[in-house]
Amino acid sequence: MVKYSKEPENPIKSCKARGSDLRCHFKNTRETAHAIRKLPLIKAKRYLEDVLVHKQAIPFTRFCRGFGRTAQAKNRHSNGQGRWPAKSAKFILDLLKNAESNAEAKGLDVDALHISHIKVNQAQKQRRRTYRAHGRINPYMSSPCHIELTLSEKEEPVKKEPETQLAPRTKKNQA
Repeated sequence: MVKYSKEPENPIKSCKARGSDLRCHFKNTRETAHAIRKLPLIKAKRYLEDVLVHKQAIPFTRFCRGFGRTAQAKNRHSNGQGRWPAKSAKFILDLLKNAESNAEAKGLDVDALHISHIKVNQAQKQRRRTYRAHGRINPYMSSPCHIELTLSEKEEPVKKEPETQLAPRTKKNQA
């Protein structure tokens, strides 16, 4: 059994999915995961499908040096820098569908699921080489990643009891 970095608070009402050594850029995948964190499952899937057809952009907040600005990202984050990382969105969308089918197998309510935990870690770099002028060789590395996510059903908050009017307290010496 694989170890997740964070176990769900209520394992009965949650389901998990993970992918290891996925051939998609770590930095793009981290930003994509950060954009859908805490969203309901249905909204997250719709958002990633919109990213694939360039209707909505993923706002880049940490790994964003040299990126241009776009109005689509400005709607979701103040710096306005964003892109449409299709490969990362596809991998995360596949993991969401996998977790959704795990939830159905567990008997959970799919409409009430939200992303309670999503994390992207760097995997071991894969080394290739490129040949340069004058007989030199440079590294040609790829940056794969591990993705893990947990879907949980929303907990219904306990409703407060309606307040009843209490009689004003009287001191002992007044009575």
